[in-house]
This record gives sequence, structure tokens and C-alpha cells, in this order.
Amino acid sequence: MNAPAHPDARMVGDINPATGERFFEIPETDLAQMPAIMEKARAAQKAWADKSFHERASHIYLMRRYIVDHAEEIAGIVSQSNGKTLTDALATEVLPCALACNWYAKNAEKHLKPRMRRGGHLLFFNKRTMMLRLPLGVVGIISPWNYPLSIPFGEIVMGLMAGNAVLLKVAAATPAVGRAIENIIAAGQLPDGLFTHIVGSGSKVAGAFFDNRIDKLFFTGSVPAGKTLMAQAAETLTPVSLELGGNDAMLVLKDADLERAANGAAWGGYQNAGQSCGGVERIYVEAPVYDQFVTLLASKTRALRHGVGCRDHSVDIGSLTTEGQLRTVQQHLEDALAKGARIEAQSQPVGDQNGLFHPATLLTNLSDDMLTVCDETFGPLLAVQKVADLDEGIRRANASNLALTSSVWTRNTRLGKEVAARLEAGVTTINDHLYTHGLSETPWGGWKESGIGRTHGPEGLEEMTHAKVVNWDMLPAKRNLWWYPFDDTTWQGLLNALRFAFPSNLGQWLSASMKLTPFLVRKMFTGWKTDD
Repeated sequence: MNAPAHPDARMVGDINPATGERFFEIPETDLAQMPAIMEKARAAQKAWADKSFHERASHIYLMRRYIVDHAEEIAGIVSQSNGKTLTDALATEVLPCALACNWYAKNAEKHLKPRMRRGGHLLFFNKRTMMLRLPLGVVGIISPWNYPLSIPFGEIVMGLMAGNAVLLKVAAATPAVGRAIENIIAAGQLPDGLFTHIVGSGSKVAGAFFDNRIDKLFFTGSVPAGKTLMAQAAETLTPVSLELGGNDAMLVLKDADLERAANGAAWGGYQNAGQSCGGVERIYVEAPVYDQFVTLLASKTRALRHGVGCRDHSVDIGSLTTEGQLRTVQQHLEDALAKGARIEAQSQPVGDQNGLFHPATLLTNLSDDMLTVCDETFGPLLAVQKVADLDEGIRRANASNLALTSSVWTRNTRLGKEVAARLEAGVTTINDHLYTHGLSETPWGGWKESGIGRTHGPEGLEEMTHAKVVNWDMLPAKRNLWWYPFDDTTWQGLLNALRFAFPSNLGQWLSASMKLTPFLVRKMFTGWKTDD
């Protein structure tokens, strides 16, 4: 399960970012062992791929049972490692993992089983095609610290149900969650070597993956890191799936239910201390309801409590996870204030504040040159701007190089769907935000620099497989009509086939079909006589 470490390996520690307490450590993997790890994974994968979907699912259900039975313990580990609250960890990490086990175990066969493909034209009446979805082999997953459990675990289950072996590298900031994942996988009683947890530097592990010919890499992280990995992968033409973050827009229309919209903005923007790639960052509100919306959201922001979330349920927002991310949030806030932004409201501190805390902060009087508007903040800052009308809101929402998710808030569902189709994002929700990452049946991924590929749902399962075409003749034909030898008869036969397929009138079709039939019989059902 856990990859072998060198006797003198460096220990990777896990420090609770809300308290500063070191509570876990694990040795780095000896990457010199990667060829042996890969060999073992490939051997295990071959046997695993021979199992039926039902047999694979039985292992996944054991993992689901473990998750449910140990929910409190797992949520506690995530809270300590990442800094989010216990409730946040349970709702957005533990619950989605159980749901993922359930959906992929039940639905993988439905979406990955062999399928017959209908013929495209009568000309190929004798051909039959079947589509296969075959396992990739060994897939690598490099996961982030913001959702250290639910992001990699969903991909692990997809990979396993598709018939692959999995090598996982969790974020350096959250190694304790990697051990928790090991325990969940162990409950599934998988073949030895089918899953391995790799500990170490992301760039070094990625290099070891590519050097040892991993079959595909799934990465969630920053845009710069994703571009670097993609360049590395190009050297070996290793396929990649990249989810690289967002600067997601929320569009509040003048007919919206403002109470729901304000509640949704507070949760979508401040949840996980704002460290959600699909969370709300920019809010555009139509002018007639702007003041009322800001007043509502300000009151809800002030009512929120930030503090240590791993001890009890007396706080709403935990800490940020890394010192670097806290500095980024502080820099974005300082930049906005220096350029004229105004703080409308902030959350209230509760208890000790020795960790990496930043208050939930509602900003107005913004301009598009501010970092928190034009870049991904990835923290508990919400930037609210007034727009004159719907068209301006859509234009400004789309004015970003990141396009992961977005949302539109309106009482008119028909209008909401029309607006959703115009918003440039991989996911757009109506009167909600962010939660679709927890829906196993719903694909997740973005446009522009938000990434490449999809995880979750049928599309995510397909990303874990090779598409293979199997085609055959249903008749005992000797030759296809375009095979040798070439002569005037072949030329005319092909022309008649074209005119039969796409006639300009009925007369042409009748003439072509009468000439084509004897040609097909002669060409396809008689041998090719040669002088030898």
C-alpha cells in the first residue's frame, strides 16, 4: 500500500494549519524503487483487468463500508491536516467518497461495457463495429491539499472500476490524509501492488512517473504546475488530465431570490476558507437589486465565525492550509484596498487565532485591474460588482482566462438555462454553486486554462480507458469493392457507389443501383485471378 522508503529517508510531517501542531509524519518514498513498484503494479493490473465489473465492485463496496463506519475519524484527520472544519470535512470530503464508491460500483459496467455501433450507410451493410473501453494500465494521480481526500479518492475509484492499477501522490501539506486513504483502500482487500501511495516532492514523483512510462497522469493543482507537467508529459507523449483551478463568476439577476443567492454566495465563496477551485470569487449583480444583495450578504458575512474547526462545531470557517496561500490572500486584499476597494463586512474570530486564519471578507467598489478580480485568489474574499444589465454581467463573467464553473441566480429557470449556455465554463449551475463536484454522475472540468479532460461521471470513467474499435464482416466476402485489381470496372463501380449513396435525383439512384449490384457481387464474392 505505502511505497517502500529508504532507511535514511526524510520524514514528511503534517502540521495542523489551524493550531501549528505537528501531529503526523511519514517517510518519503525511495523513488529508486519506482521501477519495481511499476512492475508490481503492472502484474497486479493484468489480473485485476480480468475480473468482472461485479467482482471489482465487491472490493469498492468494502471501502464504502469502511468510510461510513469510520466517518468521524476520517473527517477528523482531514480537518487536522487541511484546517477546514469538521462539518466541512464530513460534507465535502467523506460523504462524496461514499457516494463515489456507490455510483462507480453500480454504473461502471453500464458505461464501459462493449457496445455495438450502428452502421453509417447502406454501402457498408456487411460491416459490423463494436466499441471497447479497455483499461489504460497504470495511472498516476497527483492530488491537491484543498480537498485532499475527495479529489483523489474519486479518481482512485474510477481508475479501479475501469480495470487499472493506481499510483497516488498526495499533496506534501496533507500527508496524513494519504495514510487515511491507504486505510480505506486496505479495507477493500485489493490485490497486492494494485494501489500504491507515493510520498515525496510532486515534481520528482511526476518525473519518476514519466520515466517509468505511467499510462496516464491525473493532476489537480495550479495553472503553472499543470503547464510544467504537460511539457514533461510531451516528451513521452503521456496523456494527461489537468484540473487547474478557476476564478469563478456568480451572476445574480434582478428577479433572483436574494435570500437564497446571498446564502449561496456565502457558502460558495467562504467554504473551505475559500480554497475551492470551483468556489465563488466574482459576483456580478444587476443594478436594481445590487444594494439589497450587498446588504444581505454583508449581514451573513458578519454572522460567520472563523477559528479552529477540528475540536468542535462552534465555528463555520477554518484556517487556510498553507502559509503561501495565506500570503496570496493577504496580497490580493492589500492590492484591492490600495486601488480603492471597500470592505463591507468580515467574519468574526472565535477562540485561538494562532493558525493560518483570514476572515471571510466581502469587498465592493472594485475594478477589473485588481488581483482578486483578474486572478484566482483561492481564499475567503468575495468581490461584488454592479452591472447595468444581463449582457454586461455575462460579458464580465466571461472575461477570464479561467473557466471552471459559474452560476446564474434567477427565479426563471428557462432564462437561467439560456444564460447558462452563454457562460464560458465547464459547469454552470442555476441557483446553486460548487456542489456538483460531489455528484459522482456529473463530469467535472473546465475550459481555457482551467484544464484539460474530465473526471467524474461517464466521461471520467472513459478518461480511465482506451477506446478501441473492433470491426468485422458479417458476410464471407473475398474482397472489398475498393481492393485490387484496379481497372475501368472498379472505377465505374466506385462512381456508381457514390451516386447510389448520394443521388441528385431518383433516376440517378435507380441507374446507379442497377449497375452497382452486379459489380458488388463480382468484386466481393469472386476471387482475384492472377497469372501465378
